[in-house]
Amino acid sequence: MHDGLNEKKSFQDSLTVDGRYRLLVEAITDYAIYMLDPSGIVTSWNPGAQRFKGYTSAEIIGQHFSRFYSEEDRAAGIPGLALRSAAETGKFEAEGWRIRNDGSRFWAYVVIDAIRATDGKLIGFAKITRDLTERRAAEEALRQSEQQFRLLVQGVTDYAIYMLDTKGYISSWNAGAQRIKGYTPEEIIGQHFSTFYTPADRESGQPQKALATAASEGRFEKEGQRLRKDGSIFWAHVIIDPIRNAQGEIIGYAKITRDITERKETQEKLERTRDALVQSQKMDAIGQLTGGVAHDFNNLLMAILGSLELVRKRVPDDPKILSLLDNAIAGGQRGAVLTKRMLAFARRQDITQVALDIPDLVKGMTDLLERSIGPAIGIATRFPPTLKAASADANQLEMALLNLVVNARDAMPNGGQIVISAEEEHVNAGQTPSLKSGSYIRLSVTDTGEGMSAGTLQRAMEPFFTTKGVGKGTGLGLSMVHGLAQQSGGQFVLKSREGHGTTAELWLPVAESETATEGVVRLGSAAHQGDSRPLTILAVDDDQLVLTNTVAMLEELGHTVVSALSGKEAIAMLHQHEIDLVITDQVMPQMTGLDVLAAVKKDWPGTLAILTTGFAEAETSAAPGVPRLSKPFTMYELKMIVTQVARRHRARSATPAHPQARSSATGSTPASKT
Repeated sequence: MHDGLNEKKSFQDSLTVDGRYRLLVEAITDYAIYMLDPSGIVTSWNPGAQRFKGYTSAEIIGQHFSRFYSEEDRAAGIPGLALRSAAETGKFEAEGWRIRNDGSRFWAYVVIDAIRATDGKLIGFAKITRDLTERRAAEEALRQSEQQFRLLVQGVTDYAIYMLDTKGYISSWNAGAQRIKGYTPEEIIGQHFSTFYTPADRESGQPQKALATAASEGRFEKEGQRLRKDGSIFWAHVIIDPIRNAQGEIIGYAKITRDITERKETQEKLERTRDALVQSQKMDAIGQLTGGVAHDFNNLLMAILGSLELVRKRVPDDPKILSLLDNAIAGGQRGAVLTKRMLAFARRQDITQVALDIPDLVKGMTDLLERSIGPAIGIATRFPPTLKAASADANQLEMALLNLVVNARDAMPNGGQIVISAEEEHVNAGQTPSLKSGSYIRLSVTDTGEGMSAGTLQRAMEPFFTTKGVGKGTGLGLSMVHGLAQQSGGQFVLKSREGHGTTAELWLPVAESETATEGVVRLGSAAHQGDSRPLTILAVDDDQLVLTNTVAMLEELGHTVVSALSGKEAIAMLHQHEIDLVITDQVMPQMTGLDVLAAVKKDWPGTLAILTTGFAEAETSAAPGVPRLSKPFTMYELKMIVTQVARRHRARSATPAHPQARSSATGSTPASKT
């Protein structure tokens, strides 16, 4: 009786344990926990299995577990392989796609354990499945994100993007880094990033300072020079950011480098262009002022020199008086040279551009240049075997070249060497702001002298600026050369460093053809004294001093003179008098000299004309056949031009009026009434 009660109690305890396990399994909803028989038939099914596989116990118990596999896995025999593996090893574990009741797929983590009896006989399998679809999706999203970032970093070629460890050693390398710096990943990974720094930067500890700044301030950013694999230098914009773990500890650095060499060069070119523009505007402003002053000064010199010349012819033959007059005239002539230089700087000098053979021109000046520099300085010329002709005014170019050589001499007080050379250069559109596209002759004067400081070089072409002693220079030599170059369609460039000499470059356009000079009367040519007969001349000038002086000189030469202080008054005089020749100033208010000559050509076509000017305005090119006389002029120069105009007129008037003769006289002055 007692034994029966004990057996009943043991059975009840056993049921209680089984019940507890069943309650435990039935309570789990995040895992599918179920039993299979040795052949794979489902024999139990918990709520977790029903929740994410979609089958009720009635639907699935008695079915083969392979129905959870995809058709591809079933065809490949995966379910059978899983059971055999569990049977052989005691456990099977894997991840893979499984199929729900509704046909949808989910990612499952599967564990299959073999269940054996006490005698070792296989009596079934315990199968636990967990739905990892969300984790799988998250991992896949992370993987894709990482892949995208990897592709992004590797696909960037305009930036070098790479990683450094905490000590600055390179741990990754993208295609942009390889393109910019020239190293392959195999060559550079594991090397210290200081490899890219210049020796000077490495010696001063710049790489270490960069990492220290990034670590302490959270970011390092700077522009500087870096080295490529081939040793060439490039300008780089660098950013270094520290990389920290979850605890805030630095585990490395992200480094981004951009090649900004092209931008830097463009910026420097823009700054040079801006500086050149400012300098050009400054020089133009000074030139406008200088030109205006020189023009007015020319009129004063015209009156002074002309009056002195007339007075000298009338004073007694007293050596003291004549000496004083000659001294005054010499002073006035020096003033005239000064104004010519001022006008050249202001680009208002009357120039005649012709095709010049530079080597021949320099050769013809050799004796003059050697006398000017003295025996302590050597002079050499370097010209190519063939050199195209330059377009320039011969007299002005000779004066400019002499100025440059004398300046070179003054820069070498202890002797030295001067080299005059020339080369043809071609300028493309936009290459040099001050030059049009085309071919130029670059005429250079190089010395081995003291050179100039940056400040002196910047001001060297300013008018009246000089480093020479008092009374040793006007400060207009280089200004004149600058003006000549600008007026000729070229440019003047000074290159110098203190202690390394100076090179002065005069860029002149290549002559396309022989420049016509028919309208320019060259003084001192075939004119002879006494070759001109008296004429009735109309003198026109808005400056009373100049007009009085011009009238006096013409009357001294034996001509009858009518005067007018304006263009309008000149037209009135033409209506009242029989005029052989009109001598008119160009710059006058309301009606310029060219306006007067246009009226003369229209209404008095037989009247000769001469244009006088203190500087050569651009519009004078509108009358190329009209002789011009630059102020201030002497009575001799006035006589020569009047004589030549009259002689040329008589020669053309005597030519038979057949077609060929008319053709050769195109652009000449019309016949006189007399």
